[in-house]
Amino acid sequence: MRADHYDTFARSYAETNESGLFNAHYARPAMLRLAGDVDGRRVLDAGCGTGPLFEDLRARGATVTGFDGSPAMVELARERLGPEADLHVADLSAPLPYPDDAFHDAVVSLVLHYLQDWSAPLAELHRVIRPGGRLLLSVNHPRILEASDPDADYFAVTPYSDVYTFGDGHDVTLTFWHRPLHAMSDAFADAGFRIRVISEPSFDPDTPPELLPPDLGDRTAFICFLFFVLEAE
Repeated sequence: MRADHYDTFARSYAETNESGLFNAHYARPAMLRLAGDVDGRRVLDAGCGTGPLFEDLRARGATVTGFDGSPAMVELARERLGPEADLHVADLSAPLPYPDDAFHDAVVSLVLHYLQDWSAPLAELHRVIRPGGRLLLSVNHPRILEASDPDADYFAVTPYSDVYTFGDGHDVTLTFWHRPLHAMSDAFADAGFRIRVISEPSFDPDTPPELLPPDLGDRTAFICFLFFVLEAE
């Protein structure tokens, strides 16, 4: 998928992202819990979208730099974050416009699953993170493939597509790349990262009940995204 694919529905995505279950009440709270105390740390928000995670990290005392492949998303992030925010248009699949060892941490929230090849992106992220620094990332859970295609080969790196309807009624087809868990861990090791945490978190306890899946019952978690904290060796 092209890096600027989100340009065609950036504002629809942003409006849904503000209060929707998967971002506002699941992915962002989970990433912030994993990030912990970021006061005084330099953090790269890779694939920052419209900037909600950037905003939260900055409010917690981090010095944040963000980039996205979609110019429209970056423009919306500037509206949110102000003209002084350190934002760039850049493609995670290409060399990044930052020096070596520039950041204590990088967060890559719901980005890598759009990419077939993780080698170059992970190598660039390793380059710009200081030794001992962290890469925090989230991707579609590998079991999601079963819902899209029950006959698919779990062990293959393969594309699949889903149609999403945003709050304003805008429909869009998104294509993702499924990876089995071992392929993810192999890619991390090849790039020089060590897995410190694997997380399958619960949704935020303050989530409005009407946003939750109707068949969830008393469960406090559901299969959705998979989260990692990696250490740069």
